[in-house]
Formats: sequence, C-alpha cells, structure tokens
Amino acid sequence: MTQRADRQDFPYPRRRVMRWFLRSLALLAFKLVGRLEVRGSQNMPAEGPVILAANHFHFADPVALLSLTRRQVEFVGGFRFPNAPFIVKFIPSLWGYFPVRRGAYSRASLDYSVAVLRKRGVVGIFPEGGSWAQVLRPPRGGLGYITMESGARIVPVGLTGFENLFRQWRPKLVIAIGEPLEMDLPENPQSLSHGERKESYEAIGEQVMRAIAAQLPEHYHGVYSQDVESRKAAQEVSAYPFDRADMRGM
Repeated sequence: MTQRADRQDFPYPRRRVMRWFLRSLALLAFKLVGRLEVRGSQNMPAEGPVILAANHFHFADPVALLSLTRRQVEFVGGFRFPNAPFIVKFIPSLWGYFPVRRGAYSRASLDYSVAVLRKRGVVGIFPEGGSWAQVLRPPRGGLGYITMESGARIVPVGLTGFENLFRQWRPKLVIAIGEPLEMDLPENPQSLSHGERKESYEAIGEQVMRAIAAQLPEHYHGVYSQDVESRKAAQEVSAYPFDRADMRGM
C-alpha cells in the first residue's frame, strides 16, 4: 500500500493522556455496572500488529476491547451511532477513531487502519458493521481489506452479556479471546482482479466470523449456527440496514 499525498499520517500511539483517562474510566465503570470476566488472556499478543475482531451486539462493545491490552487500540467504526444513547455518543470523538460511512465507500479510514498496523499497532474492528441484532451476521468487506493490505494477525474475540447492561443489576460480562488465526493470504494482493479481491475479502471474513462464533455460546451463533432453524431466524435479521436510503452514510 502506498501513502496518498492527500491523506494525513496519523501518529501512533496518540492522545496518550486522554486515552489513558478514558480507558481507566471504562474499566472502573465495568466494575461498577457489571461483573467482568476475561478468558484467554494468554492469546493476546504483547507486541506486533494485531487486529482485534469481535462480534457487535451492543454500543459498549468497543469499550470492552479496551480491557484486553494496555496497548492503544485504534477503532474502525460507523460515522454515526444510531443505536447508542445520546450521552455516550461523544466518547468516540474524545478517543479518536477512523469513521466509516456505512453503506458507502470509506477507503481512507481503512487505509489509516492499515497504516497503524504497519506501525505495529492494534486495530479494533467489528466485521458485521453494526449492532442492530444480538446474533452473528455475515461480515462486511472492511476486515478482509485491512487484513490483506497489512498481513497483521487477527485475534477473534467473543463478547457476551453486554446487551444486558443497564437492563439487569450488574450482569455477568464475558470477553473470550481466541488464539490468533493463521490466515492463508495472497502473496501479492495488488495482482488480483476486483472479483478475486472480493472473494478473498469474503473468505477472510467468513473464517474470522466462525472463529468468533467459537468464542460464543451456541445461541449467539446466528447464521453460523449448526441448527437450521436458528440460521433461518438469523437470516431474517441479517439484512444490512445501512444500505437503506435513510440509513446510508451513518
């Protein structure tokens, strides 16, 4: 990947003081409002470029990923947060993230993420592209693009219980970290045709989503469930809402 002259090179790490404060505040908040359990901590790499790929069922999921490492996590996220309460919508701006306009083309934000990984950083991404359902749905193409361009290791993460925040008294919150995935990536992605690249993105996304499913209880598996009826029910809520005209660009 070559750096375009019209794109800013974000430093990494950045916003050190603000991010230290927000991360500390998030960890304290989880202790107050829930009972947090982290499984598989030994699978989190201590160094090198890492992509944290997790399911997305709740607006608090990005905050959950901050508890996995002391290293700074850069996030790829939606331009707007239609499913989050107004009071928390300012937090992503304070942290700083790479916004993606859902249902549209956001190459710049994906390239910034690749640049962070080339600096041996950590990027958090939710392959499903939104939190409109509480079962696994098919991935979008962004994860495949970032992976192929960077060659970074992917760590699958399963998040459960966060959908019960503020609905139950101190619900159990579980973060399950899987082993880094061994990905069979093309040696020269630039030589692939558009169709071949798309197929590769889809194959990467599917492999990662199945690895995420392995970190979750069966009833969350959605379109990756072994049960036919569960897959059928998940398909009914899997349509990407941000392709609609009234949601595009959020």
